[in-house]
Amino acid sequence: MPYPALIVPIMEEQSLRILWDDDLLSEYSFTYLRGWCPCAVCQGHGGSRNFIRVENPQLESISAVGNYAISPHWADGHETGIYTFEYLRTLSEQYATLSQEQAKG
Repeated sequence: MPYPALIVPIMEEQSLRILWDDDLLSEYSFTYLRGWCPCAVCQGHGGSRNFIRVENPQLESISAVGNYAISPHWADGHETGIYTFEYLRTLSEQYATLSQEQAKG
């Protein structure tokens, strides 16, 4: 499993960048990242995950969770989402696919 070598929020672009130890560079808009929050408050206790639309999410900070995840702290007070590195990698692949589909029209 790839591990983040560097995690950098780019506030002026409203995005989070992760450089993985296998040299993949992932970028997540704050809207995308907040929308796919994996916490039970956002997703419930069922098995499926759904995108939760949050208008203009503002990232305040990021905390490490052990050596396996991060927890973003949002300006709206939401801070219960624990994004494992495996989940972030999956979100990166989905985001890349969505971006390619949007570019095609």
